[in-house]
Amino acid sequence: MTQPGQGTANRIERLRSKTTLREILEVANDFEASARDFYTGLIPKVSKRIRYLVEELAAEEQGHFDLLAKLAERADIAEQIKVEIERTTSDSKFSDCLHLPNLGDHPDDQSVLQYAMGREHAAMTHYGELANTTPAGPIRDLFVYLSSEETKHKLELEKLYYETIHRGGGV
Repeated sequence: MTQPGQGTANRIERLRSKTTLREILEVANDFEASARDFYTGLIPKVSKRIRYLVEELAAEEQGHFDLLAKLAERADIAEQIKVEIERTTSDSKFSDCLHLPNLGDHPDDQSVLQYAMGREHAAMTHYGELANTTPAGPIRDLFVYLSSEETKHKLELEKLYYETIHRGGGV
């Protein structure tokens, strides 16, 4: 026998577990903007050894922001972005990355690289899960592309981290 209000609670929970592709694109765009702003703000603060990388990451995040913004404005996908899909398991970790740490005025290379690797990993995982759950079309194609891009960023960061931290700075 169903308890009073239990049916309503189940419906509310099902609604919370769903989101529209428009909402996903908006959160993804916020994520990319915060990443761009974070990396841009770090440029004058980081060591010269990793400054080029932080500059590249800022530019790449701007490119992702632009892709997401252009896609959301396309008339040919207006109906697709209304589609509801299940929230991914990585949704909360991805959203958590909107909250940026304060690494101080002179962050060390290790702290910058560790944070950036974690952020890129969250993006790679989230975009990969979205690519697997989004219906075929331009939005899925974008998520596949973004997942691949974030994977490349993460691998580049891991390589630099190893060279910088474990080999004693041979960048």
